[in-house]
Amino acid sequence: MQVTMQGRTALITGGSQGLGYAMAKRFLESGAQVAILARRQDVLDEARTELEATTGGRVMAQACDVSDAAQIERAHAAVVAELGPVNILVNNAGAASAAAFEDVTDAMWQADLDLKLFAAIRLSRLVLPGMKERRFGRIINLLNTAAKAPPANSAPTSVSRAAGLALTKVLANEGAPHNVLVNALLIGLIKSEQVKRWWQASDGNQSLEEHMAKMGQRLPMGRMGEAEECANLACFLASEQGSYVTGCAINMDGGLSPVP
Repeated sequence: MQVTMQGRTALITGGSQGLGYAMAKRFLESGAQVAILARRQDVLDEARTELEATTGGRVMAQACDVSDAAQIERAHAAVVAELGPVNILVNNAGAASAAAFEDVTDAMWQADLDLKLFAAIRLSRLVLPGMKERRFGRIINLLNTAAKAPPANSAPTSVSRAAGLALTKVLANEGAPHNVLVNALLIGLIKSEQVKRWWQASDGNQSLEEHMAKMGQRLPMGRMGEAEECANLACFLASEQGSYVTGCAINMDGGLSPVP
């Protein structure tokens, strides 16, 4: 099946590295033009150069701290001014934050909700009216498997992600009559920058490849996922080929989650 995204503009948060970068690359290869958002302009510029060189596509790199409402509004306005209306929104920004419930402070709760939940709310609110008017839109929320099956010591992330799951369903139900489709990808163990940070914080007795191989042994598939595998599914959901899929929360975890 040939997946095409010709004539579409995608905005991807957390787009300079890892899953966001992989999705940007896959979208560009399928014909979309892409705006990548992240906090550090230098890392964004490097990613843009690499993406343009490997795909020949049009890339905009916009610095934005998506936990800040004013920065979100400015970034969205800049993207629309340069690339036109956003057809595809990928809410991918986020970092793991987990502790015993009694150790999670109000400041930690607020920071996590601002980054993972309110960023998605604010960006969706900005793009949704235009998507409905044009009768085409795709929103993909990157969550994690704790959104369905939260273990102990997983707050605040698991709670923020569970709220993101509810947001996905609300938006899917409201967007469906207007051909605005909203889905979530629940990430398990995927090779990413976050995994690299876990490895760097470990005792250092293993190489990164050995570390990832050991982590992968926990999974039914016996290996960690590749960022490109996540990008392939995101590309399908964002394309015309995913035209009857909405309101779904798809586990991207190699079978790890106990909840379907």
